[in-house]
Amino acid sequence: MHHLRFFLLCSLTLIAADPNPLAAQQNVDDFIKEQMRDLQIPGLSVAVIKGGKILKEKGYGLADVETNTPATPQTAYKAASLSKQFIGAAIMLLVQDGKLQLDDRASKFLDTVPDTWKDITIRELLTHTSGIVRDPVDYDPYRAQPITDVIRSAHSLPLNSQPGEKWLYSNIGYYVLAQIITKASGKPWDQFIAERLFTPAGMVSTRTTTNTGIIPNRANGYTRDGEALINAENWIAMRPSGAFLSTVDDLAKWDAFLDTTSILTPSTRQQLWTRVKLNDQTSEDYGFGWYVQSFLGRARIHHDGQFPGFRADYERFPDDKLTVIILANSDKAGLESFALKLAGFYAPSLVPPPFVLTGDARAVIGSTGNAIPIRFTARDGGKAAPGSVIEFEIWDSSDKSVYKDHKSNESFAAGETKPYTFMWTPTKPGTYTVTLSAYGPGWTPGYAFKPKAIAITVN
Repeated sequence: MHHLRFFLLCSLTLIAADPNPLAAQQNVDDFIKEQMRDLQIPGLSVAVIKGGKILKEKGYGLADVETNTPATPQTAYKAASLSKQFIGAAIMLLVQDGKLQLDDRASKFLDTVPDTWKDITIRELLTHTSGIVRDPVDYDPYRAQPITDVIRSAHSLPLNSQPGEKWLYSNIGYYVLAQIITKASGKPWDQFIAERLFTPAGMVSTRTTTNTGIIPNRANGYTRDGEALINAENWIAMRPSGAFLSTVDDLAKWDAFLDTTSILTPSTRQQLWTRVKLNDQTSEDYGFGWYVQSFLGRARIHHDGQFPGFRADYERFPDDKLTVIILANSDKAGLESFALKLAGFYAPSLVPPPFVLTGDARAVIGSTGNAIPIRFTARDGGKAAPGSVIEFEIWDSSDKSVYKDHKSNESFAAGETKPYTFMWTPTKPGTYTVTLSAYGPGWTPGYAFKPKAIAITVN
């Protein structure tokens, strides 16, 4: 069953939006509903903006299963790590205000820091290159704590690397940035963000998470216990690294706000979306609260988010003047591949290339302890596909995965076929099958999936 579900997700080939608007709308709706079924998402909301115009803003499924409440563009979801872009923008406002500089040491704005933190800069916190751990080991999501207490709980932990040396995602780094905003602005960080960003952008529904406050149109969060849908955990702690609830209606306003110069200057905005340089002058695909990458040779600025009961994905394609935003009330379903494929309906340049995976037709027979060659071809039947990932996975007769391997950064020209040979050394006799897969950069999205492409007998 998992093979079929993954096949439906990964192998769907999209076409560009139909010239007939009604037909195109139906194609998009059918695709979204199919993805919701495959990913078992109770409810989600979508916004698509192109050239400053909202092309789609719609809810699908249920925001609350128990009350049978439909999802709408005004449904409020926990946005999780999409919140980091608001922290990044707030820091840049303070840079413009002359209240701080990106290369200021964070210790300038903190009451106490351990010796290991004394050289960490604001820039390194924004770009996840500070070396600070992802989360404290004793973090308790069911206990409300001042963010200063959470920051102090990480003081005794060693850095994962020296500041500026490596990229390592750090939620605690964004707690520190929130505290810096409070110190530099003289206002609570969430109040500063609301006053200087959300209000000018016209965002009326975006606010920090709360269990006790009344939130109009709040979505309930869900997870899975086997095949059963259940209510997800509801964390009490409010995390600056994933602080906000929002709606696609509000995020569409935010997207338009990002394209204006009324608050952030062009040079300031560009810094949000500039890849960080490490100490050795190599770069990583992260700016200030945003991933900065490419897809099919087109610029891609994005961030996803995950919280108990919720997932979120925000994709900006500057070359195509296109934005896709999806908020969902299920924590088991990653949305990046979904969003990238949805983008292909609105920009032909972003339609995933159709890959064909073909296994060696000859029966493969081997013996325990001896390496067996796994031969297959991958053909890109459409457009150039830089940075692709080609993977194979071996399954035993009980449908259990026993081995897999892959090649990353495989670039295909349109129509190009590449042969692959991987070696596998079995440890047990039996019958096995090989699944072949092709993906975009970083395993997203899925281009093609071929289960049982090769049969193997091990004596």
